[in-house]
Amino acid sequence: MRDGTTDKWNGGGTAYSAPVVTSSPGPASDGGPQEQGYAGQRLGLPAAGPGSVATFGRRAVAVFVDWMLCQLIAIGVLGVPIGSGGAASFAPLGVFAVENLLLVSTLGTTVGHRLVGLRVRPLRPGFFPLQVLVRTGLLCLFVPAVLSDSDGIGLHDRVAGTVIVRG
Repeated sequence: MRDGTTDKWNGGGTAYSAPVVTSSPGPASDGGPQEQGYAGQRLGLPAAGPGSVATFGRRAVAVFVDWMLCQLIAIGVLGVPIGSGGAASFAPLGVFAVENLLLVSTLGTTVGHRLVGLRVRPLRPGFFPLQVLVRTGLLCLFVPAVLSDSDGIGLHDRVAGTVIVRG
C-alpha cells in the first residue's frame, strides 16, 4: 500500500491459509452507525484492486461460466439429455454443488471465479470447508445469491461467513 502499511490480503496461499477479514469500527467515536464510502469499507477491505469486494457483474459472469460448465459436464459426461425433466434435471445443479464444494474449499476459487479474477475468503473465523458447505447449499437455492447487503456481499456469503474478493 502507498502509506507503508501492508495489505492484509497479500500473501497468497491456499484457502486454508487465507487471512480472516475483521471488521473495524471506523473513525466515529460515538458508537453510532458508520457511513460507508464504498463496499467493504466496514470490513477493512480496499476500495479497488486485489482484495476489494467483487462487483455483482463479475460474480454474475463467474456463476454463468460455472453453470455452463456444469451443464456441459451433465450432458457430455453424465449423459443427461438436453431438456430432460424429473430427477435428471437436477444433475447440473448437483455438478455445480460438487464443483463449488471441491474447488472453493481447496483452492478458494471455482473455474468461473478464476477466469474473472475472484477468490472466496473467510469473513470471520471458522472451519473454512464448513463455511463453504453452508455457502454452497445456499448458493444452490439461488435467491440468497442475488440478495446482497451494503457491503456488496451476497446473503449466502454473509450467512456462511465468507466474501468474494478480487484476486
